[in-house]
Amino acid sequence: MPEKIIATSDDIRRALVRVAHEIVERNRGAEKLILVGMHTRGVPLAKRLAEIIQSFENVSVPVGELDIGLYRDDLSTLPLKPVIHRTKIPIDVTDRRIILVDDVLYTGRSMRAAMDAVFDLGRPEKIQLAVLVDRGHRELPIRADYVGKNVPTSRLEEIRVYMKELDGRDEVSLIGVSSPGDVSLKGV
Repeated sequence: MPEKIIATSDDIRRALVRVAHEIVERNRGAEKLILVGMHTRGVPLAKRLAEIIQSFENVSVPVGELDIGLYRDDLSTLPLKPVIHRTKIPIDVTDRRIILVDDVLYTGRSMRAAMDAVFDLGRPEKIQLAVLVDRGHRELPIRADYVGKNVPTSRLEEIRVYMKELDGRDEVSLIGVSSPGDVSLKGV
């Protein structure tokens, strides 16, 4: 399948800087925040957002890692069982503002599972969602509060996010484009 790069490392960096500023602005600071990255690519994204916030707010935002494998609503239909990662949240989530961070928002089912997992850890004041890419096609009434880039896709296409920490490069690609002129996106 053809693969078209729709965001470079510079595009990703600019999007994360913008999202970090939006998070701090909407929450009137960073004091009550916990950034919680969803395995796998949400974890490095959450860490990067925390570093960016630290750089301009001079506040260290706790970063957690969340595994939603056992909260999925399709476990019984999967041919292979999901790989389970550790959930690590450095502080109690009760009365905190949780920012769930993931690479791609699609149907909303992963986000629903993530919210269930967070509520099993405590009762946060608020849960918000930050994603690098929102590709549409929601099956549940879930929307991101912070979006790096909206990328309209068909259900036949796939968004693939590469992170330097995991893949050796930062890039977002659209897989399954039938011709080079099908998608025209400038920057993230």
